[in-house]
Amino acid sequence: MSGPFQKTFTGGPEHIDVMGHVNNAVWVQWVQDMATAHWEAVADPAHAAEFIWLVIRHEIDYRGNIAQGESVTGETWIPGPAKGAQSGRRVDFRNAEGKIIVSALTNWAMLHRETQRLARIRPEVIAPFLLEQE
Repeated sequence: MSGPFQKTFTGGPEHIDVMGHVNNAVWVQWVQDMATAHWEAVADPAHAAEFIWLVIRHEIDYRGNIAQGESVTGETWIPGPAKGAQSGRRVDFRNAEGKIIVSALTNWAMLHRETQRLARIRPEVIAPFLLEQE
């Protein structure tokens, strides 16, 4: 992979809270949507058929927000090698000015789809998701 995987999200009326901006729970959903879209776009079809992912931890920093009708571009990547059955994932959301307004570090566990047991993440499974080193 040469750069982060990207996806755009727009705040709809269903995303807005009493403060007039995207609700924190929506940002968590968008983090998960980013991870799922990245996996579906990049994973080897054989790996996608064999494995599923389960989030085990979210850390989210909120530095800004968007209102209804405004959009953000999410960027996601795997920041380093997997450790056993676990892998970290970064997700940053940039507003129209390019400023990171929400940043997340999540930890995921990979499971065998059929048995739902933890699966050690092999290098060939994670490699397509790592940023190329410059």
